[in-house]
Amino acid sequence: MSSSNFTVESCKVDSEEGVKLHTRIFKPRDAYDDDDGNLVIVLVHPFSLMGGCQALLKGIASELASKGFWSVTFDTRGAGKSTGRATLTGFAEVKDVIAVCRWLSQEFEVDRILLVGSSAGAPIAGSAVEQVEQVVGYVSLGYPFGLMASVLFGRHHKAILSSPKPKLFVMGTQDGFTSVSQLKKKLKSAAGRTETHLIEGVSHFQMEGPEYDSQMADVICNFIASM
Repeated sequence: MSSSNFTVESCKVDSEEGVKLHTRIFKPRDAYDDDDGNLVIVLVHPFSLMGGCQALLKGIASELASKGFWSVTFDTRGAGKSTGRATLTGFAEVKDVIAVCRWLSQEFEVDRILLVGSSAGAPIAGSAVEQVEQVVGYVSLGYPFGLMASVLFGRHHKAILSSPKPKLFVMGTQDGFTSVSQLKKKLKSAAGRTETHLIEGVSHFQMEGPEYDSQMADVICNFIASM
């Protein structure tokens, strides 16, 4: 698969427990020559048990590649073409995020990674941030901090909130899983540089939709430029 200004390569990445992760690399034909040229963006998809898979992130990854950034999507265990079994709380999936990051470091000598998590992918990615030396920043797209979602993902909160690495939390003001006040309350305890970007009048699943892919890519790029 290719576009006028980027190509897409598919490969398999080995994770723990013998799991093989179906992975796609969106490679710009002309990467930036500045300091961001060696930064790779790894995107973690929404909850696989509700149909989440890397295909949902194709639009954002394509937009980022068009802007000159290597972008990587993958199916976590049990999703899409990856082997293994999905878990309810996402802790085994954290190992998959770490495996993809380490693979990029070993295969391509990548030394700067930005982790981006969408919906349930945000707590999963957040738990990997401090476990991968090469991760230099984190972006959450609709982190489910609300009470009901916290039953599943609450044990992930501390890992990202205690990380000193730069963090950006993007959310629609009409997110059905997390209210703006819940988000602000959670982030009061966050370490290091922590920013929010609120999108007025937009719901959780609207923001996940393709009509917001371009805006999400712009927000991510602006955050990278400020790091």
